Amino acid sequence: MTSDELGEIGAEDSNEMYEHFHFNVDRGQSPLRIDKFVTSRIENASRNKIQAAAGADFIWVNGEPVKSSYKVKPLDDISIMMPYRRRGIELVAENIPINVVYEDDDVIVINKEAGMVVHPGHGNYNGTLVNALLYHLEKQGKHVLIEDDETGGLLVHRIDKNTSGLLVVAKNLEANAKLSKQFFYHSTKRKYIALVWGSFSEKEGTIDTFIGRSLQDRMKMTVFKENENENAKHAVTHYKVVEEFDYVTLIECRLETGRTHQIRVHMSHIGHPLFSDERYGGDRILRGTTFSKYKQFVENCFAILPRQALHAAILGFKHPTTGKEMIFESKIPDDMVTVIDRWRNYVKNRIEI
Repeated sequence: MTSDELGEIGAEDSNEMYEHFHFNVDRGQSPLRIDKFVTSRIENASRNKIQAAAGADFIWVNGEPVKSSYKVKPLDDISIMMPYRRRGIELVAENIPINVVYEDDDVIVINKEAGMVVHPGHGNYNGTLVNALLYHLEKQGKHVLIEDDETGGLLVHRIDKNTSGLLVVAKNLEANAKLSKQFFYHSTKRKYIALVWGSFSEKEGTIDTFIGRSLQDRMKMTVFKENENENAKHAVTHYKVVEEFDYVTLIECRLETGRTHQIRVHMSHIGHPLFSDERYGGDRILRGTTFSKYKQFVENCFAILPRQALHAAILGFKHPTTGKEMIFESKIPDDMVTVIDRWRNYVKNRIEI
């Protein structure tokens, strides 16, 4: 739900109600006013508008409307109802350049630049990879079967807006189904390169947790213990140190699962946030001093790389039609290379002094 949708309360006279959002409250939820609970889980929604929705009987708990003072309890079933259908997202083909690494009748492998959103969503209705792909396929005279409003039936997996690198896209439903099965059973190969804060006592390791949406900030994911949150999913990341720069470390991450923000969440969880990752705390000095020269050096690095230092470098899968094993590799982009080189030179010159 957007704040615009909430602003339309009462704009349409209808006896029929439609569900816009749905939440299942966790078993461990402490008592909390429902207006606070819902506000923390809907992007760009103010508490005033949530209270207005409750006053109009648009917030239901266990099938009944409640007021904003209602205290949420464990296992409550919450629905946000409106007297109009939820808006779909109109997919429009847009002439946006994309870096096609490989393409045939079934798949396209894209090397995505940092800054490009993969699929349309609230706040990103155009300029996405899906919009670019629609144009790309229409130029070939291909009809794209749109299965749902957000993905166009194309996407098999996704990478974050500010993560660069490889992803594979299906060109038909059969390819989509076969590739999706490989991702579901973790038979694909995915390796990422990341620059993270801090040094590691062990040169390699595995992070095995459950990841779910944060209860405090719905824009973030977080680690949960098993059975602590029924919506959290099992997540496994294997990491290996590639090069150390005292204050930061270059690592390789191999994904066994593919949860939202998985590497970013896992590395933050073990005390090594990704360098320049604003959402998970890596956009400030976490190692070293705050003396002016060092501080200026780090801030210059942030300016060169104003995004999380994460790149999807290797992608492997079996071709959905031929069954052939396919492996693709993408070079680390210039912004990351520049920052890595700066850290390498900084440490070298410091040691020499």
